[in-house]
Amino acid sequence: MDEPLRIGLVGAGKISRAYLDTLPRLPGLRLTAVTDLDRARAEAAARTAEAAAKNAEAAAEGADGAAKSADDVAEGTGGVAVAASADELMAREDVDAVLNLTIPAAHAEVALAALAAGRHVYGEKPLAGTREEADAILGAAERAGLRVGCAPDTVLGPGTQTARRAVDDGLIGTPVAATAFMTTAGHEAWHPDPEFYYRPGGGPLLDMGPYYLSALVHLLGPVVRVTGAASRPRAQRSVGSGPRAGERFAVEVDTHVTGVLEHRGGALTTLLMSFDVHAARLPRIEVHGSEGSLSVPDPNTFDGPVELWRGGAWEPLAPSAGYAGSARGYGLADMARALGAGRPHRASAELARHVLDVMLTLLDAARERTSLPVGTTCSRPEPVPLVGELSASAGHG
Repeated sequence: MDEPLRIGLVGAGKISRAYLDTLPRLPGLRLTAVTDLDRARAEAAARTAEAAAKNAEAAAEGADGAAKSADDVAEGTGGVAVAASADELMAREDVDAVLNLTIPAAHAEVALAALAAGRHVYGEKPLAGTREEADAILGAAERAGLRVGCAPDTVLGPGTQTARRAVDDGLIGTPVAATAFMTTAGHEAWHPDPEFYYRPGGGPLLDMGPYYLSALVHLLGPVVRVTGAASRPRAQRSVGSGPRAGERFAVEVDTHVTGVLEHRGGALTTLLMSFDVHAARLPRIEVHGSEGSLSVPDPNTFDGPVELWRGGAWEPLAPSAGYAGSARGYGLADMARALGAGRPHRASAELARHVLDVMLTLLDAARERTSLPVGTTCSRPEPVPLVGELSASAGHG
């Protein structure tokens, strides 16, 4: 692309800081506007964005001296406008794409409004709360000829992508099985307002499943059938920190979810997502093939050790694929590059819809104590070559 994709950020909450730190060092992107229901928070985000942009510019020029903090930035936001509302931001002529960092319950509403305004969209996971909302987003994007991307983009880093290359290169032979485990005792121990994790739309599968399932689709392809079981061992939990510590609240969703996923290629994944495990030594993801096994790092991170077992011992694999140095926002940068190249982007709405459908179908199967087909599918995203830091010189990403 000759001109950068101009980004308007909606939702300046906690996760926005990770994006604000990354966006200035990504070619092909320029943050032009930000909005939040709390205007003071939006103004702070704009100042942070300007500070990060100045630091990135100084680093690129090899400038000496310490990096500037947001408080060191001169008055004004250096072209990062603060919009009074999402509608006002989407109407701006200097916004080509909306970065949707609102709460999950608002993801679909904001995405549909942005598409109606003629803007591309990239958002945090999940794509939507229901299959119907996800279908509406994809339909609106197709009719308008616009792109929709969705996190997680952690799977584009060297961790998952190196593991994927090992699978694709046949280092473990034909994949036959995988395991994926996410276990914790629950978020109430550290979160001062944890109720939303335990209400409809929450629970361990919908909270963390997008990371694991996105990685599994990259590694083994889409899922065609699921078998599920789930439980809710505790009817109530207690807030463990903050001013409300000790206050009890109701648990409205299953907190221990297990399942078997049948991938299109025939491999079977055993999945465990739990808020009821106090301690475990389970691996995050392992893939087992006819000739060996592969240990895959935490899919909630961009990096991590990849180990191959073949011939009697575990051996580390050097990074061989993925965006090195990646962080939140690389999926958006990949989408911008894909727009310029006329190719599909990797952190796609199609993948996100399929992941959502797999999770909802697994929960349906658990409630019905049965096995169910998954109604959607998606293309396995293109692998990411080892291109180093995403930059203007990293040509074929």
